[in-house]
Amino acid sequence: MYLTHSFMSDEKKQNSHQPLILAVEDHDDSLLLISYALESMGYRFICQTDCSTTVLVAKEYQPDLILLDILLPGLSGIDVVRHLKQEPLTCTIPVVAVTALASTEDRQRILKAGFNDYISKPYMLEELEAIIRRGLGRKSAPYPALELCQD
Repeated sequence: MYLTHSFMSDEKKQNSHQPLILAVEDHDDSLLLISYALESMGYRFICQTDCSTTVLVAKEYQPDLILLDILLPGLSGIDVVRHLKQEPLTCTIPVVAVTALASTEDRQRILKAGFNDYISKPYMLEELEAIIRRGLGRKSAPYPALELCQD
């Protein structure tokens, strides 16, 4: 039912040992960029444009990391992260804010709301990869995207 607004990478069935990342972004171009980046880094991923079901999707699939836009229609990313941090099944999942809000005040407000990390748009692939690796810790993918691009 709620996956009508989501799509999952084809890698899900084949590489279930790879980290799973949930990306929530309402702009199609930004979501496409994130999905290409995650695929090139070797991660499994679920992409969502509708944040109203993010908590349900996170509870069901238990992603290793969530990339969450802040400026979303309906619920804001800050509202969503608060719901995620209140749920026993999702409270320990690292959540990274991916946002155009780039001021120091915005960053402090976002981190205080419960996000584990923050990256502002536009970002470089290397920055996104570093944020993801930091969020995943030991669960990181086996090869960096930069090595893939240089082959």
